[in-house]
Amino acid sequence: MVGIGFKLASVMVLVSMQGLLKAAEGVPLGQLVFFRAFFAIVPIIIFLALRGELSVGFKTSNPIGHVWRGVVGTGGLSFGILALINLPLPEAVAIGYATPFLIVVFSAIIFKEVVRAYRWTAVLVGLVGVMIIIWPRLTVFDGGLIGPGNPVLGVSAALLGCCFGAGAMLLVRNLVRTERSATIVFYFSAISALIGLATFPFGWVALDWSTTAMLVLAGVAGGVGQILLTESFRHADMSVVAPFDYSSLLISIAIGYVIFGDVPTWQMLLGGMVVVGSGLFLIFREHRSSRLARRPLPPSS
Repeated sequence: MVGIGFKLASVMVLVSMQGLLKAAEGVPLGQLVFFRAFFAIVPIIIFLALRGELSVGFKTSNPIGHVWRGVVGTGGLSFGILALINLPLPEAVAIGYATPFLIVVFSAIIFKEVVRAYRWTAVLVGLVGVMIIIWPRLTVFDGGLIGPGNPVLGVSAALLGCCFGAGAMLLVRNLVRTERSATIVFYFSAISALIGLATFPFGWVALDWSTTAMLVLAGVAGGVGQILLTESFRHADMSVVAPFDYSSLLISIAIGYVIFGDVPTWQMLLGGMVVVGSGLFLIFREHRSSRLARRPLPPSS
């Protein structure tokens, strides 16, 4: 129960962070990336200090791996924020659920992993769910091309964000063999902040105090959310806490409706249910397969 509690708290904090970034209207993308990444470092350093790991938390045996993860992860972060700017919050969150399916695809293509039929089935059904969500945004029907922001740009950014996010997760899979979780998060935040800062000459804007406070809070929330996520995995198996990630859809619907006045479309709800169902099926089958693999063999006669 403790692990589940940490997971739900991390989901709440991270979706709230997305809402804060979306609310910061008129702020350039690079400036948003900087605030999101730089101020996430603060709670990470505090967390390491409280655990007595500050002296070893920044040590790494794979600096090049961190650079690659940082660059690819920043791409995912940037496209994700761009999607938030141009789409209703629940739609941006729901499309983001395509990331685990793309991890399966990339693992098969790049690493030649054997993907069984049930996983391909879940991936295909999940991607159909994503298509149900995004199709109205790509047509003139139902006002798909009409509304705040640029829906086509938002959908394109969301899909690219999923691709970069999947790539980043595959890089993290390699890093965790030798690196601490906090170290990975720290270097990702530091590299993202530097990339965001590099956009300063290209038109940052002066911020009023309320927007500054929102962006600082968004950055801190990003760091706290990552810490809570790490703690959830420390207290429970990933297969136990992973399904609760989909609670972010309900939270985003609530925040989107109350704060931004976004009313979910039937396509978003239907597609979201298809994607969530496929994801839960994939988690269940992976958990079942790993449990069977750990089961001791009966003694031979």
